[in-house]
Amino acid sequence: MSAVLKDAPRLARMQTGDLAAVLAIENAVYTHPWTRGNFGDSLRASYECWTWRHDNELLGYFVLLVAAGEGHLLNLSVAAARHRAGHGSELLKEVLVLARHRGAQHLYLEVRPSNLAAKALYSRFGFRQAAVRPGYYPAHGGREDALVLTLAL
Repeated sequence: MSAVLKDAPRLARMQTGDLAAVLAIENAVYTHPWTRGNFGDSLRASYECWTWRHDNELLGYFVLLVAAGEGHLLNLSVAAARHRAGHGSELLKEVLVLARHRGAQHLYLEVRPSNLAAKALYSRFGFRQAAVRPGYYPAHGGREDALVLTLAL
């Protein structure tokens, strides 16, 4: 008897034509989302911009910058309807593989202290707090600090 594998989500390079779907997720999951310009600039700068799809459905995406032996995860997002299904973990695994492949020895990212789910995800992967960036993020009624997390690759 042979097992039949279900179709698994797949990574694909983000294209300009993906931006409407990417922005729909971005606007649904963040109070202060990235703009079309932020994503367009990342694509034009040849950052590692990737989508995570199952069939034709966009489940999530990430934007990664790798330079001078360091990786900086700029954005990793999963569609709200797909939260708590393992997609964030799978995307982060892909980020780590890609960052290593591109020569990064460390990976850095910023996360809001109030984003408990993201903090838990990064902690499970071994990220540690390296610094705090005061007032980094816009927030309702002011600014919110960013925790700078790092992982040796």
